[in-house]
Amino acid sequence: MLKIKRISDIGGYQRPSAAEDGKMLGCQGGGLRVRFWITLITGLVECLGFAGLVFGWASLVFVLKSQGYFGNLCANSTGNGTIAQDCSGQDEQFSLIFTIASFLNSFLTLPIGFLFDHFGTMVSRLLGISFYTLGMLLIAFSSPATSILLFPALSCIVVGGVEFLLTNMQVGNLFGTHRSTIITLYNGAFDSSSAVFLIIKLAFEGGVALRWSFLFMSCCAAIHLFRTFVLLPRKHIPYPLPENYSYGIKCGKTFKAKLEMPTENNSPQGQNTADKTERSFKSCFLSWLFMCHLLWLSVMQLRHYLFIGTLNPMLNHLAAGDQGLVSKYTNAFAFTQLCGILCAPWNGLIMDRRKGKELKPGESEQEADLRSAILSLALTALQGVLFSVCAATPILPLQYLTFVLQVLNRSFLFGGNAAFVYVAFPPVHFGKLFGMMLALSAVFSLLQYPCFALVKGPLGGDPLYVNIALAILSLLAFINPLYVYFHCRQRAALRSNGNMNTSS
Repeated sequence: MLKIKRISDIGGYQRPSAAEDGKMLGCQGGGLRVRFWITLITGLVECLGFAGLVFGWASLVFVLKSQGYFGNLCANSTGNGTIAQDCSGQDEQFSLIFTIASFLNSFLTLPIGFLFDHFGTMVSRLLGISFYTLGMLLIAFSSPATSILLFPALSCIVVGGVEFLLTNMQVGNLFGTHRSTIITLYNGAFDSSSAVFLIIKLAFEGGVALRWSFLFMSCCAAIHLFRTFVLLPRKHIPYPLPENYSYGIKCGKTFKAKLEMPTENNSPQGQNTADKTERSFKSCFLSWLFMCHLLWLSVMQLRHYLFIGTLNPMLNHLAAGDQGLVSKYTNAFAFTQLCGILCAPWNGLIMDRRKGKELKPGESEQEADLRSAILSLALTALQGVLFSVCAATPILPLQYLTFVLQVLNRSFLFGGNAAFVYVAFPPVHFGKLFGMMLALSAVFSLLQYPCFALVKGPLGGDPLYVNIALAILSLLAFINPLYVYFHCRQRAALRSNGNMNTSS
């Protein structure tokens, strides 16, 4: 039996009486479902257009170079009787900007996650919108003489993007049986938003000034504000979803939802929720499940960050400095990023494939979700190895295949990471654990800068040996699905012996 034990802020609002609820437009039945779908679709547009812009850095670098940003770091060099321009210093600055931004993209998820868990959706989004708008304005009013503004600008855009993604992933809770699919869909949209910088590049080549493009992007903050106040809760969307749960502005005012918290474990769903709630943040963080998943994320994320950060100089090396070819391949890479939103949901479908099926005797929802995640984790690790091998092969036409594998693997990686944290650990700790996961993996990803320095220095611009080393390192990602597999086997064996330890 479910009893109301306390008024919780998890759902964000206190629900009015049934009579009052029925009088409010869109508060019951079909109106609720319409609101859910509007929230889902507008959140998808938000992630697709604004959340992951940093990963389109290669397209923006091409424009910034043509504008002369950090151009003072280029120097003439003489070789074989000819004078050539050496812009390795310029490339290093652009790589450093991306290294810092990609590090913050992951590391700042930790404080952002704590902020989201403690203060809720509205506060988190208002902070993110402020940073996003500031970053856009910094680029809009920068110039080659103030190239240094690119450092705080891209970092601010990253903070805003993370806030957009984190606050939108909870929308999956509105569609319980498809929760993992929606979470991965949002992460796929996050990946595909990198193509926005390609659109800015094409607009620039068509005569649109860089400043006007970024001023337009900054004005879109009005859209984010509208969603924050009208289509999202003040606190959080709970899981599982209470009956007739609603949120947002109703008839000119907001209200709070009174959630029914399970206090007795006489139902499978209530028991599962109680078991997961008993686990502390510390026990989750120190578990082998968390550590193995952290290794899985870290090694593949390093490969992706280094690939994106060194794409422009790598293409210059393989194309022998032909800027026409470099532009062609840069555009091809950016176009493939659009496919992230098409690739990511497949991973969610793999993780949700058991939904609606009967559980094994004595098996909890969490155990079934973990068992379903094994295939997803293994496929992602295999994709990472194939992507690393292709990236390590110094054949220019082969990079088309590399681009396809990169976007497929990145979609599976980040979407699968978020969905796994959701199903493997208590929802009440999601923001903190998701942030801790990305923060620690970000520390590991800082290795990209010394790798870049090694390529530009001793290796003379040839990334072959670094790419081979990263391809070998990618094999470590298989440790995670293997551990989850044996973890599930062990729990099944303990359950069959009647000694199931629910807190493990």
